[in-house]
Formats: sequence, structure tokens, C-alpha cells
Amino acid sequence: RREESTRAPRSSARPGRGIGAAMAYNYVVTAQKPTSVTHSLVGNFTHDNELNLIVAKCTRIEIHMLTPDGLQPMHDVPVYGRIAVMKLYRPAGEKRQLLYVATERLMFCVLAYDQTTGAITTRAMGDLSNTIGRPCEHGLIGEVDPECRLIGSQAYDGLFKVVPMDRAGQLREAFDVRLEELNVVDVKFMHGRSVPTICVLYEDTKEARHVKTYEVDVKEKTLREGPWSQGDVEGGSSLIIPVPAPLGGAIVVGESVIVYLNRDGGNGAGVGDGDGGSHQQTGGMIVKAIATKSVNVMAHGAVDADGSRYLLSDSTGMLHLLVLVHDRRRVHALKLESLGQTSIASTVSYLDNGVVYVGSAYGDSQLVRLHAQPVRCATDQVPATPDGLTYVECLESFTNLGPIVDFAVVDLDRHGQGQVVMCSGVNKDGSLRIVRNGVGIHERAAVELPGVKGCWSLRKGDAATHPSDTHLVVSFAGETRILAIDDDDELAETEFRGFSANEQTLCVCNVDGGYVVQCVASGVRLVNAADGEPRATWSPPGGATVSVASANRTQALVATTGGSLYSLALGSAVGAGGDAMDVDGAGDAQGGAQGGAHALIRETASASLDGKEIACLDCTPLSDPGDAAARLCAVGTWTAEVFLLTMPDLRVVTTSPLGGGGGGVIPRAVLLCSFEGMPHLLAGLGDGALHTFGVDPEAGTLRDGKSLSLGTQPITLRTFRSKGATHVFAGSDRPTVIYGNNGKLIYSNVNLREVLHACPFNCDAFPDSLALASESDLTIGGIDDIQKLHIRTVPLGEQPRRIAHQPETRTYAALTEIFDVDARGENYFVRLFDDVTFETLCKFRLEPDEQDSSVISCAFADDPRAYYVVGTGYSLPEEPEPTRGRILVFRAEDGKLQLVAEKEVKGAVYNLNAFNGKLLAGINSKVELFRWVSR
Repeated sequence: RREESTRAPRSSARPGRGIGAAMAYNYVVTAQKPTSVTHSLVGNFTHDNELNLIVAKCTRIEIHMLTPDGLQPMHDVPVYGRIAVMKLYRPAGEKRQLLYVATERLMFCVLAYDQTTGAITTRAMGDLSNTIGRPCEHGLIGEVDPECRLIGSQAYDGLFKVVPMDRAGQLREAFDVRLEELNVVDVKFMHGRSVPTICVLYEDTKEARHVKTYEVDVKEKTLREGPWSQGDVEGGSSLIIPVPAPLGGAIVVGESVIVYLNRDGGNGAGVGDGDGGSHQQTGGMIVKAIATKSVNVMAHGAVDADGSRYLLSDSTGMLHLLVLVHDRRRVHALKLESLGQTSIASTVSYLDNGVVYVGSAYGDSQLVRLHAQPVRCATDQVPATPDGLTYVECLESFTNLGPIVDFAVVDLDRHGQGQVVMCSGVNKDGSLRIVRNGVGIHERAAVELPGVKGCWSLRKGDAATHPSDTHLVVSFAGETRILAIDDDDELAETEFRGFSANEQTLCVCNVDGGYVVQCVASGVRLVNAADGEPRATWSPPGGATVSVASANRTQALVATTGGSLYSLALGSAVGAGGDAMDVDGAGDAQGGAQGGAHALIRETASASLDGKEIACLDCTPLSDPGDAAARLCAVGTWTAEVFLLTMPDLRVVTTSPLGGGGGGVIPRAVLLCSFEGMPHLLAGLGDGALHTFGVDPEAGTLRDGKSLSLGTQPITLRTFRSKGATHVFAGSDRPTVIYGNNGKLIYSNVNLREVLHACPFNCDAFPDSLALASESDLTIGGIDDIQKLHIRTVPLGEQPRRIAHQPETRTYAALTEIFDVDARGENYFVRLFDDVTFETLCKFRLEPDEQDSSVISCAFADDPRAYYVVGTGYSLPEEPEPTRGRILVFRAEDGKLQLVAEKEVKGAVYNLNAFNGKLLAGINSKVELFRWVSR
């Protein structure tokens, strides 16, 4: 998606200063949509009787429908701005709920779903900003009155903006009311009130926190004293949860205490306490409290519509169930039970049947199931019960890259295809994320099979009756093996009696009529596809040897040593007459006998390209998908040229040099194919270069010749189908998938290091797969989405802060932090990782109160060895700015970190950089230069 496209001003040409017509462009795109979840809601947005899960991810809103099979994506809506508030509400007369969205820049809109068009429409929009006022430090707070009488927002200290609504839900002119409390922590609308009432949690100048309620007088445009207030709540209170009617009141969540507050109803009588809570009477107030562990509650979600149960998620990722014990008129007690561990949540939404969506901006979002009885805890989970059990089961995880605090761009194979290694996540959800662009191949089966020279898939008959592949032909130097899928869905070796097993196969293909053609050095063989029985053979005249071959459903094209080229008709395409050889007929070994109307192989034409030796050829039909017969064929020669000839008469129609005017590198593969209905000719050379041409099939001409480098080794080319479109797999030391998009050829790297040969293999056991051969093994792999970011996660259980890569030792050094809940403090480490497996090789712990701030890999003057340099600072509670720090120099050897030098400095080392063989360090507000002295 295009985010920004800008053009720099054109510079003018001036006398004596040369030509200044340079033009610069910036083209900024989004490679990955936002993954960090900040808000989630459950309601009836798209249908009256169907539940929706609505998820906000930074600048996008995803709308899902709850189905028996899980979450079904419906819409992905971009929003111009970062979403700060998202609420659902249903005015009187509306069948479905409306969605209120406000952004960090104080723009808002009301969205609705149009069932007739299936589109998201904007009902209203506006601006919440003021020309004066000091913005709140906590950001925008926005709420919708439960009775849909108004929308309230606080964006400025001391001001509360009110947007009234009429009975039909139409928004009226907004106005501001003065709020006495300046440092507001949270604001919520109360339920079941005849007048719109807000509950305000605020902090005074002495850092004490209180709760107060106000009634909003829309006619007078002012605030009146509310029904109740409560002073001196717990100092760590940060969240208000309004309780629906008929109970009413509010829950105030603190770090160590959770309190339910409500007016007593006027009788002033206290109610006996239940288990798990304490009760006190304070001026006609009902106050119910329950103690918790000293942690911050990050998110909450209601389980029941009447507010009896709430899910709370704390900063350690532990999910709790808060229960209000009541008699439908008043609350008697609070109960709190730990359920189990999830990701650290930023939002919690109860869906249905015990399934909960845990949205996270700090780790992967999750879909979890709550069990009534405890189950065995997963290995990476913290148990909720002393006997190691949990009530939470993770059903599905959704990858989140954020928050990204540092990253390194690394080209491990030095092929120009970089990968980004990111420091992601917070606390226990910290991880390294390895992100690379291209095509993902998921290994489904593999066998050690060195020396493969080619592979092809076969069916037991025509595609109409046998759509799935059943055999895999693998060619070696001097032999051919056939693998078949057995009853146990395993590849086992089998035989085709009509195949030549003691020769290297050059080409294999299914032929119309239920046949299979095999091209080898001695000639061409046709066998039954069902049982492998031989049906016909053809041998080149004069005892020549076939060097290269290609075939399609009705034709074969073979070239012999010496530059002779032969076109053959195969199977049901063979008509009466012509030289042929039929096993059932009487013919000689050279194919000179007349096979008559029943001949299965017929030579239709022969040609010679002025004696030029043929290096590669192809007769794939140019239609998409392929027709039964080709009208053009491509031939590459040892003189680095490519010829286009007609089929089946082999008449040369055009020729083109492949770099160097006929004196370049020899082509190793040519391929005719169509992308999005546009015919192309591809030619892969022996040095890893690829030439592409557009083809005019009517005139037989080549146009728009282009060249690019895919690797350094010879290229092989093979077509395959994925999601109804034709793609080309280019095998080399840097395998690439080529496909068309909007009239252009797109090249996507594959997440494999080396693939020499490939072919489609769509069998029942491995649907939509590819067979991939390298120097040492044969792999059956499934194809991931084309042109997609592929993300690999390395869980750390610690929060990574900085990372650096050292190519010389093929390692990463990462600075990590782990929070000790029991000790209420942080520990900091330097971890060494292998840059391929990401296995932790070594872990170096810093001193108490010492925080890591920066890391680089560098070499110093007069010392060729590579070092990791780490900058630290000592963080002490009594110091506003660190006054001590260290520069640590490590050498990575044999998977260990060896501390070779350290230098104490006066401040924290926030930044490091190599500079002319020296070390440049940013220490507090100064920049200092250090020289390396060998001892």
C-alpha cells in the first residue's frame, strides 16, 4: 500500500555549474500492516443476530464474524490516523450498533455497516480539538453514555467535551464543560442513571487519588455534583469499570486493592461481608474491597451482560476472574481467582462459550479457551494453581511485531536479500523476530538423495480423469529412479518397465491418451501411464545421442549432439503417415518403418541451426494454462543466442543474443510461459543471470529484453500453478519465484538456501506442493503465500533492548532485560546467539543496578579482530541522571563471550559508533572518542 510519494524540487541549470536537471523521488510503502492490537470490541455491528469481533491495530480496523468454525474475517478498514478510542453503541431505533472512533489527533467519526452494499459507511465525523488548552499527559479519553444521550471526551486538562445526541442518534453541536480536577486518570459513564453521569478518577497535588461523580447538564452546559464520591482510594488505582444496572456503581482497580463503590441506596445500612472481601460503611456508601498481588492491571473485559464477572489481565500476563457476589440488587462481596497465563494484554474481549480474545500490543495476540476445570499447563506457561494446572488453553496466536525497539539488517548469504532481526515484545513476551520477504516453503517430507540432475511429476492418466500426481521421477547421472506414493502416504521406489532405468532422464511428461513420454540419451520412449508398459520408441537417425529434450501433452522437441533438432508428435496427436516406431508394429531400431495410423511417435520435422550446438530448449505452450500443443518453441545455443522457431515445422522466426552479442555465457535453461495472459520468454544463464523477453505469438518476435542477476550458479526454470496463476520457479544458489503482477514481472526470493531442480507435485498426500532437489537431498514442500513477509519468532522470556550482528563470528549480541517479580527489580544481560539457529551460546550478567544501553560490532585500528562493544550506565534511585557507566569490550570465541577490556566513564553510554578505527561514544550529554591500545 502506498503511504507517501513525494518528489524533490527540480534543480535548475546555471551557467558554470553544469546541468542541474536531477530529480529525486521518495516512495514509501507499508511492507507489513500493523500487528499491534490496542482495542477490541464484541457486538452486533454487521448483523442483528450475529456477533462481531472488532479489532483496532494502530491505523486499521479489522472486523470479524463469530462462526462455529472460528473467526471469519469480513473487513479491513484503513483509518487516517492512529486510533485512540473505539466504542460500540446502539441508539434507539437502530437495529445494529454503530462504531465511534477517535484518533490521537482528535478527529472522530461514527461508522455503520450497510447490509445492502456490504460496505462500511460514515454516519458522522468531526474534530475534538480546541485552539487553546493544555493536552492531557495520558492522551485522549473517550466514552459513550450507555443510554446513548451523549459522547464525552477529555483531551485537555480541566476540560470535558460533550457531543450531545438526539433520540435518533444524530450528533449535535459539541461544547466544553469545566472540570475542576486537572490530573485525571480515568473517566467512565455510569449505568442506570436518569441523567448522564460520569465517574472521575483523579490525582491531587499531593499524589493522592480520589473518585468523584458528576451529572452532565446538557441544557445548562455544565457539570453538577454527582450522587457519590470516595476520597483516598489506593494510590496505584488506574482503572474504572462501570457496573451495569441494576447493580450500578463502579469498580476501581488498583495495584494491590480492587474496590467496588456505590451509593447505599439511602438506607445507610451495611450488608454483611462475604468471603474474599471486606466491607465498611462510609457516609451512605457501599465499599467492597479485595486485596491482590502488587501488579498493574493492563486490561479488562466483561463476561456477563449484568456485570457479575470480569476478566482482568495484569502486567505479568496472568488472567484473573473477578466475581461480584450479589443478589441482583446490591453487591455483597468480591472474589478474585487466577485462571492462567496469556500474553500481556492491552485488551480483553469475551466472545462466547468460554472463548476469549486477548489482544496485545506487547506480544502475540491470542484466542484462548477458559475451562471450568483446571487442565495441564503448557511448558511455556506459568501455572495458575500450586499443582501446576491452569484454566486457560491457547487456541490460536496472532503474530505481533511490536513494539520494535531495535533491529539489525543482515545479508547472511551475501546475495543482496537481507533479513531484519528485530528486538520485539515486552517482559516475558520479549522475542527476536526474523523478518524476510519472499516465498515460504514449508517442508512436508524430505529424504537424503544426493546427485539429483532433474525431477518430474507424473499422473496415472489424463488430467481430466486423474487430477492428482502419483509418481515422482528423479534423474541421476547414469540412472533414473521412480518414486510412488504408497498406501501409507509415503514415497517408495517403484518401476516402469518401459522406462530406461540405466540412463539419465532428460525430460518426462504426461501425454494425452493415457501415456507418459521419457526422453533419454538413446531416444524417446512412450509407455502406459497406468502400468508403465512400453508402447513406442524413437531413436535419432545415424546413432546420434540426444543431448537435451522438452515435451508437452502432444509434442516432443529433442536435440542431438552436433546441433540437429527434431520435432515429434506423440500419442493421440499422431496421425497417419510419417516415420514412426510402434512397439506393436514392425519397425527397425532407427524408427524408419511405417507405423501406420496406429503409430504413437511420429517425427514431424528436423532442422539445424547452422551447425550451432544446442544447450537448452523448450516447447511449453504459451497459453495460460497450457494448450495441448505449442505453436512456438525456444532454443538456446552454445553461442549464447536464443532462437524462436515455429512448431511443428521448426522454422526459425527470430533470434536474439544473450549478452555479449553471441559471445556471452552459455544459456542453461529457456522457458516459454504466460503471466496474466502476457507471453514471455525466459533464459537462464550459467552465471546466474536471467534474461526476459516479451513474445508476440502471432508475429513470433521478441521485445522488451531485460537482464538481471538471480545468483551465481546456473539457473533451471520450471512452471507451476498457485492459486489459479502461473508461476516460474528459478532454481539456483538463490532460488526465486517469478510471477506477474499488473503487467510486470515480480521476483520473490524463497526461504531456502539452494535449489538446483524443482517441479510441481500435487498429490493427495501433499497437495499444492513442490518437489525441490538440492545437492544433498530431495524435499517435498508446501507453498506459502507469494510475496509475503515471513516472520520467524525466537522466544526469549526476556525483553530484548539492543542487537548487533558480527559477520566474522556469525553471531548476534543482544542486550536483554528481565523483570524479577519477587525482588521487584530488573536484571540485565548480554546474550550471544548463533546467527543461523539463534541458539543462545553464552549469557553475560551485568552488575547490580547496571543497565545496558548500546552495543555494536567493530574492529579497531591495528587490530583486525572483531569485537562486541557494550555501553552501560548505573541507574540509582537517588540520581536523576546516571553518573557512572562502563564500556565493555567482548570477543566472541568458540561460542563464548570473553571480556577483554572495560573502561569506566562518568555517565551512561547511550550510543556507540566506530569512527576511523576508534570508538565514538555518546555519554550523557557529551561525545567522547576512545582509542584502542593493544596490550
